[in-house]
Amino acid sequence: MGSEGFVAEPATRFLTDSDVAALADWDSAIAALRAAYARADEPTATPERSVAVTATGWQRTMPSAPPGARFAGSKTITASIATGLVSYLITLFDQNDARLAALIDGNRLTGIRTAATAAAALTALLPRQPIVAAVVGSGFEARAQVRAASRVADLSSVRVSSPTAANRERFATELAAELGLPVVAVDSAEAAVRDADLVLCAARSRDETPTVFAEWVADDATIVSVGSTTPAQRELDPALIGRAGLVVADALAEVLHDSGDMIAARAAGFDPDVVTVSLHDLLGGRVCRPASGIAIYKSTGSGFQDLVIAELLYERAVERGLGTPLPVGILTIRK
Repeated sequence: MGSEGFVAEPATRFLTDSDVAALADWDSAIAALRAAYARADEPTATPERSVAVTATGWQRTMPSAPPGARFAGSKTITASIATGLVSYLITLFDQNDARLAALIDGNRLTGIRTAATAAAALTALLPRQPIVAAVVGSGFEARAQVRAASRVADLSSVRVSSPTAANRERFATELAAELGLPVVAVDSAEAAVRDADLVLCAARSRDETPTVFAEWVADDATIVSVGSTTPAQRELDPALIGRAGLVVADALAEVLHDSGDMIAARAAGFDPDVVTVSLHDLLGGRVCRPASGIAIYKSTGSGFQDLVIAELLYERAVERGLGTPLPVGILTIRK
């Protein structure tokens, strides 16, 4: 290629959605994220996401170079307003030689990393006792949250609510058979949440009003909130933020300033800043859950999580010979 650059070896590997499904498992994903978040936060290694908006859609980019990791890269999400279609792509660049090691379909991986990060947080938030769980939502994210939580918690039963009866009944039937525990469909979020030890929120309301209200939630409950990731989105009642003794954020600045739940809580006169800590500090043992009071894990998602899981899957793909080596590659330039 000449003195100015070369095509790096080995070839860039492409991992499809099917490859991700074959390579991923909950226990390894949770363990990898627990270890990564136990390190001190380095905000410059994972800058805030950027969004480009056009008349036809938007593109969001979430970069990260996790400390101690071999790879850096980003997840790019592109959406079409006209069709409602979305694509996710994760890039992995080797930090040792700048080689583009992998391109990964990020759709399934996004759901895995979201639920696995929540489960990692639960390892430091839940008491060691049988847990009654409530799930608000019955889609892909809700299923992932229950599956991941079941790997770290002693779930004694699960109650699920969602607007469509057929969907919540299907959820209950499928998850009960898969997990071997009682899963019951109920006809309202309140019926699911009342007296639950763990509340998994994985569905925004259609009109962006809260789906879970403070008066429903038990005094020492743990809440996982993953459905409000932008300023316009809502999931939690502002008074619930006001009742919290601890809020744990996967991406501290973005949760506090870019999540609709926190913006609404601040507008209602509550101060989430005084109770919110980083997941890095929780899993690093620098803060602990108070002896009493509601604890909330609040997620906006992060390229940090994507890159931690992507590295895990890439290394497995190389070991097992999965994925497709690309016949061409990008030029790596010497400077």
